[in-house]
Amino acid sequence: MTDDRRDARGRQRSAARSRGERHRTSQAPAERRRRTDPARTAAYDVLREVDASDAYANLVLPPLLRERGVTGRDAAFATELTYGTLRLRGRYDAILTRCVSRPLDELDPEVLDVLRLGSHQLLGMRVPAHAAVSETVGLCRDRVGAGPAQMVNAVLRAVGRTSLDSWLDQVRADAPDTTTALALTGSHPVWITRALREALHSAGRPLDETAALLDADNTAPRVTLVARPGLLDPADLTHGADDARLEPGRWAPTAHVLASGTDPAHLDAVADARAGVQDEGSQLVTLALADAPLDGTDARWLDLCAGPGGKAALLGALAARRGARLVANEVAPHRARLVRQSLRALPDDAVEAVRTGDGRETGTEEPAAYDRVLLDAPCTGLGALRRRPESRWRRTPADLGALTRLQTELLSSALDAVRPGGVVAYVTCSPHLAETRLVVDDVLRNRDDAVRLDARAAVRQVLVPDARIDLGPDDAGADGLDVQLWPHVHGTDAMHLTLLRRR
Repeated sequence: MTDDRRDARGRQRSAARSRGERHRTSQAPAERRRRTDPARTAAYDVLREVDASDAYANLVLPPLLRERGVTGRDAAFATELTYGTLRLRGRYDAILTRCVSRPLDELDPEVLDVLRLGSHQLLGMRVPAHAAVSETVGLCRDRVGAGPAQMVNAVLRAVGRTSLDSWLDQVRADAPDTTTALALTGSHPVWITRALREALHSAGRPLDETAALLDADNTAPRVTLVARPGLLDPADLTHGADDARLEPGRWAPTAHVLASGTDPAHLDAVADARAGVQDEGSQLVTLALADAPLDGTDARWLDLCAGPGGKAALLGALAARRGARLVANEVAPHRARLVRQSLRALPDDAVEAVRTGDGRETGTEEPAAYDRVLLDAPCTGLGALRRRPESRWRRTPADLGALTRLQTELLSSALDAVRPGGVVAYVTCSPHLAETRLVVDDVLRNRDDAVRLDARAAVRQVLVPDARIDLGPDDAGADGLDVQLWPHVHGTDAMHLTLLRRR
């Protein structure tokens, strides 16, 4: 939020106070400033929905803003306040612990969310301290009650008396070890921070990149579009939104970055599925599978876990240009419907079927039936924390056991479903070693009919001309063949790619 925006909001509030001065001074103190502005109210309501219903903020906030008519600068303020508070919750909790007289888990969740919102305004946004405190206290009175508002006022004043850098220095000094210090200041659970450090080390990257990786997870990603090959001229991507501006992607020839604040849903090509919103890393791994060398025919492709359909749509567009046909399989019926929507712009002869089924059974039901198989496996999503910031606070180490068993079973099925000479892409949006290299190693340990391919060479083959991509040292064991992308290095989600050929 820029200074001129802040000043504009301040002038509006001052005028309102002037017009209502006589009325407000006739009220009891606890009744004053009971109403807050719509941007802060929207942010608070989204945080409560995320906490109470396990909702995702990116699915709750946009329709809520439309429903309430919150637009322009107010919408931008609400968006930054919501996502910034969710991303940096762990950092703010570490600071609030030093300002609240009792453990945070003894506070009402509603009060704690108000304190987090106020802390982000004070320490993470360019909001004047007096405005951040008074408006947040008003929000508390409006949404929680007058009693807690007094405590919120005192705590936020204590938070605002110290700079962010000084707070972080205190947190680091009190941490028992380096990993915990990184986790608290970088606002990630300790177990995730430790897993990311291990993944960086395994990929041959220096451990001192951990802080940069955490910072990248805490930075809002730009909107990246995929222009699905053969379905449109990239020059037509901005039709439907006169103010839309695009920049070319850094790595994938299909990628285009939306440089303005345009809602991508307003673009004609996105509305009719000739294009879509898709991370550039997701595009790269899909392009690499389509371009990987194989032996024999190349006519039938499978997306084993296709929902919600972004990779399937790109894969189907590539298949159509090669005379191949795509089968898109998804276990959840509602996600299968999303896949159909994503594929609706493809030629009829490019899509053999969109079906609902358990991917673990495909290899048994259709042995050696496909030339290329994409397995975008269900995972913890630790590679996309910048997009779904609430995920880091929901996942636990206990999730890994069930997920890695599922990933192992799906990869075994994918290798059974591909014919000898065909290629399987094992993809996760997580760099966690348990979900990447160890899953592949476990599957290959129990069969002798599959071999790793050079996924790095496949990715380099599909880059935009003259691009030079840092994929880490080539002597990092199995990681020397696999691809691990990183938000802080590549500006993408932390996508993992292993390519396997069935022998």
